Parts: sequence; structure tokens; C-alpha cells
Amino acid sequence: MSLVMESQCPFCSVQCKMTITEKNESGIKTYEVEPRKNSASEGRLCIKGMNAYQHALSGERITEPLMKKNGQFVPISWDEAYERIAEKFNELQSTFGRDAIGVYGGGSLTNETSYALGKFARVALGTKYIDYNGRFCMSAAATAGNKAFGVDRGLTNALAEVRESDCLILAGTNIAECQPTLMPYFTDAKENGAFIIVIDPRYTATAEMADLHLKVKPGMDAALANGLLKVILDGGYADESFLENRTTGFDEVKAHIDAIDLTEISLITGVPKEEIEEAGRRFGEAASGMILTARGVEQQTDGSMAVRNFINILLATGKIGKPGSGYGAVTGQANGQGGREHGQKADQLPGYRSIENDEHRAYIAKVWGVNHGELPGKGVSAYEMMEKVHSQEIRALFLMGSNPIVSNPNANFVEEGIRKLDFFVTADMHFSETAQLADIILPTASYLENTGTLTNLEGRVLLREAARPAPGIVKQDWEVLSDLAASLGKESFFPYTSAEAVFEELRIASRGGIADYYGITYDRLRKEEGVYWPCPSLDHPGEKRLFETSFPRADGKAEMIPVPNHFPKEQAGGRYPLHLTTGRVLGHYLTGVQTHKSPTLEARQFESFVEIHPKTARSLRIQDDTLVKVHSRRGEIIVRSKLTASIREDTVFVPMHWDGIQNINKLTSEELDPSCKMPGFKVCAVSITPLIS
Repeated sequence: MSLVMESQCPFCSVQCKMTITEKNESGIKTYEVEPRKNSASEGRLCIKGMNAYQHALSGERITEPLMKKNGQFVPISWDEAYERIAEKFNELQSTFGRDAIGVYGGGSLTNETSYALGKFARVALGTKYIDYNGRFCMSAAATAGNKAFGVDRGLTNALAEVRESDCLILAGTNIAECQPTLMPYFTDAKENGAFIIVIDPRYTATAEMADLHLKVKPGMDAALANGLLKVILDGGYADESFLENRTTGFDEVKAHIDAIDLTEISLITGVPKEEIEEAGRRFGEAASGMILTARGVEQQTDGSMAVRNFINILLATGKIGKPGSGYGAVTGQANGQGGREHGQKADQLPGYRSIENDEHRAYIAKVWGVNHGELPGKGVSAYEMMEKVHSQEIRALFLMGSNPIVSNPNANFVEEGIRKLDFFVTADMHFSETAQLADIILPTASYLENTGTLTNLEGRVLLREAARPAPGIVKQDWEVLSDLAASLGKESFFPYTSAEAVFEELRIASRGGIADYYGITYDRLRKEEGVYWPCPSLDHPGEKRLFETSFPRADGKAEMIPVPNHFPKEQAGGRYPLHLTTGRVLGHYLTGVQTHKSPTLEARQFESFVEIHPKTARSLRIQDDTLVKVHSRRGEIIVRSKLTASIREDTVFVPMHWDGIQNINKLTSEELDPSCKMPGFKVCAVSITPLIS
């Protein structure tokens, strides 16, 4: 007897499709996983996708509501859970005001859940405090794209155009480990003659395919982009017609670049001058080109400006809005793109509208059936919410699909704050490190049981339908939010009977916004597999390539601005002589709540590590494969050493997927990008010592 489940990977932003066959022979269940053909991954699956079913089918799933009593979780009914939550939320808001409750979401939630969560915060609770962990993923690129182009969509053109490009710059992105099913696009481009440039402090699996690897010093990406611009402008590679007709601000950028010395750029970035010259020349000479950025560039305290400078390079050379030319922010989370479009961010309303724009507020208020004056204003970013939790300005927290005591910077501080909460509710499928601190846990559906849409890194909306019933009395996210709203007396605003009903309201709420989904329906998604936004009408095909004739700004032109050379506030030296940078590995995802529940993936990589250059290790008397302490001004962790010449001598690398004494975010800094509030995960100062001398 077999059960065939058609689904979609819950992990990265490619959103690969799959078929999972459950066979039951003599009471023993086995599973076969096969990729399904689709336009994004073209029928590929990586090791994470192949084994994703394991965490969904794990015997450790939470399958009924739990309440902490005398320090232990005990099962309760849904009615009891809702009644207790409503009682506590009402009590705290009566005492401390409606903003005493915070709502914290996640970048892997569906568009329907993201939309319902934002509405729940602002209508059912009336709080201004809502944000999500996607703040740590995409906010720098989103801010840069919105300001430069007037719109933020992951890729400004389709993935297929990578193969058409003559020169590709991959800045701070390790696609080979983070989005491995995309690698054939780049290897095919190389076979077609493309010149590939990788910018990364480490020689990663992605850098292995590059024609040129720029081993930049952590935190110096904006300065390196200035160097590339210098080569492009001095070499006469600028597209004068494009600059004149399609951009503003070039004269100021040129004056800034004219004053830059390439030798100094080489010195401060750690990249040889001749390599900067070759990279700039190659990109300038190419007939077409794309620049892709990811967390290596974006998770900086100047991340948004660093991305602006890479966009400056594209605009200076006219390489956007044309075949094989454009910008891409390689989204990390499953729905990092859609999650920030429909209301999870502190400053946003559905359709990528601004909560501070009176016209936008009035439109959404009409869709929701409330007075626009009743909608709360702008809140604060994810980490700033944790600061307000710590100071007890936020007294209760509703958490859905995230694990902030592992994912936030300065993690010890965050954990201290969450322990201070008067009341803490989390909706999750597993006992994450953060969920273990909750007063009530509400069980939610896994990707195999949860119907909804997700928007991949291209801006292509995809439908993932439930493939099996949820275990126990588990509910889908929209059901939990609707029921909770009803318990708070707001049931008339959440009349949904299905995920599709939520999406139908989302379509209307997004209509006319930057991220316009109005022309997208479940029926279309079933027939067409996926539809790009913006899609303003039912007969619109969806816009694959943006900016062919103009940019969605008031003057129709893209904005260029000078970007200064930036130096991280926390410099290596003295007691903390090394730069620490963080990232991901192939076998795990985010904080590992799901992938650590997969026996196959856990067996591949069951503990964290620190990459150290052999020369640096010798100076510190550190042997390979030994336990070491890594210290910063905020804390310390214990991990295993991994000696490799692939990393800079002044830099160490630790992945982000482990908790407890291996939680790298106990070390990272709370410093934020002033524009987008992105934490500077990718660089802080550390020291390393052997655990046993």
C-alpha cells in the first residue's frame, strides 16, 4: 500500500518541487523522494530537500496544545489554550496598553500566513509591534532596491537569463551550499562563455567555479564596489546614454569615484589591485552582466549601502532591464520574498504598501473593514523588538515560525529578555530552543500538511498544497490565527474557511500595490505552475523582467548615490585580533530546528566548527579537529577547529545552525544598519583559545 504526496521543499528560496512516496509493507514504512519538473529548479533536489520529509514525520512533532504548569508542559485542549491566551492578552493590554504585546513571525511562513499574521497583529491585537526573522535575511537588499529602483523583488529578471549573461558577479553568496539546485544555471553560463567573479572572504564551493575570486576582508564590500566602479569609469566602460536617460545622481557618484585611490582600496579591502582591475574590466567590457548579492554583503551594518554600490555598477554600465542583465538578491528563506510583501514587517501593509502612507492605510483599512485611524503605526525591527522585550516595554510575545534566541545577534541578551516576559506563546511544530521557554505552545502544520503560496527568489508565486492530513489535532496557521482572533472578539474580521479564502483577500489587499498579486489565483497557479508579480489582472502573464523601459519611481529613473568606504564599528585587534564571519552549510537550514530532526542530515553534520587558516592556528597553538573557545565582547562558544587555507588568515568562519554552547550568535554584535536595521552578523572581533591548553 502506498501514499503518494506531491509537495514543495520547505527550505531555501528556490522552492523545488518533489514527489514523496510512502510505502507500508508489513507495518514498516519506507519513503522514496523524487524531484518534479518545474521552472525554477528544473527537476533538481538537494540533500536537504531529499530528506525534508523526515522532520515533518518525526515522532518528536508537537501534536496538541501544551501549557507549562510547574515547569512542565502538559497537554490542554484548543479551547483552553485560546481562553488562556485571550485572558492574558486582554489583562496585559488593559494594564500596559495595546502595544504591550509583540508579534514575531518568520520567513518560511506562507503568503497567506504572513498576511493573516500582519492583520492579526494590527486588527485583532491592535499592536504596532510586529516584525519577522526575514529582517535578518533580506532587509538590506530590500531597502537598496526600493530606493534605487522603486521596487524590491529578489531577481529583476528570470533565473533562465543567468545562462545568457556574459559576466556574473556573485557577491557574498555561496550558492553551491545554500541554493545548490541553482548551480547548473551558473555552470551552463560558464560553458556558454560567461566570466564569473565571486566575492567572498572564503574560498567556498561556489568560488571553486569562479574565473576570479576576490577574497575581500569582512565588512569591506562597499569599498570593493567603489574600486570596481573606479575601474569601470576610468576605463570608459560607462553607458553614457543609459546614464543620461535612465538614471539620476551619476555626476555626484562620478565626483566621489574620481577622488578614490585604487591602491588605497586594495589596501583596505585586502584584494590585490590587479584583481580589482581585472574584475572591473571584465564586467565593464561584457555585453551583458548580472550581479547577485546575498547575506555576505547584506548582513553588515552598511549592508543596504553596500548593495546600493553594487547596483551603482549595474546602472553605470546599463546592465539592467535587458536580456541577461539585472540584479538579484539571493533570498535565503523559503518565503523570504513573499513574507516581506504582505504585512509581517514593522513598516509594511499588504502589497508592499507603507504603513506610514495615509493613502495606503486607507486602502487596507477599507479592505479589512476598519477605520484607518484605528490601524497602529510603524513598529520597530526584529532585534529592536527584543530590546523592548528586555526592557519590558513588550510584556507578552506571540511567536510563529521562528527561533529568536538562536537567530538573533547578541543571543544571550535576547534569551534574558524572553525569560522576563509576563506571557509567551509560540506556534511551532517542534520544541525549538525558544519554544521551550513558552507558557503555551500551539501545534502547527508542517509543509506536507499546509496549503498556501510562497514566492521564490525570482518573484514567482508558487502554490504548495497539503499532501497529507496533519497529525493529532494540529491546525494550519490560518486556522490558529482565525481562532485566536475569535477568542479576542474579532471573529468577524477573520471569516476564512481555507487558505485559498485568505489568498483571495490578499489579492484584493495587494491590488495596486508595488507587489500586486491581484491577477494571481489558485486556479492559475495550478495550471501555470507559477506566476511572477507584479500581475495586476487575470489576463496579465506576470512580469518576468523588470525595468525594460522605466523604473517605478516618480521620474521613471533609477537613483544612483555615492557610497563611502565603510569600516565596521567593531575592528579586530588587541584582545580580539580576528574577524569572525558566519554563514550556512549544505546539510542544515537556519537554526536547525527542522534539519536537526532529520537523522540523515544530522548524521552528515552533527556539530558546529570554526574554520581557521593553518598559519593562524599555528600562532594560536590550535591543532586541527580539537575543541576551542571562541570569545567576543558579548560571550563565548565552544566548537571544533577546522583548519583550511580556503579562508583569510585574519578571518574565522562559524556556521549558524547550532544552539547552546555552539550558538554563534552569542558572539555577534547588536549593531544595526541605520537604514534597514539589519544586524552586522558577518563581522565582529573575536579571539580563539584551545579548550584544553
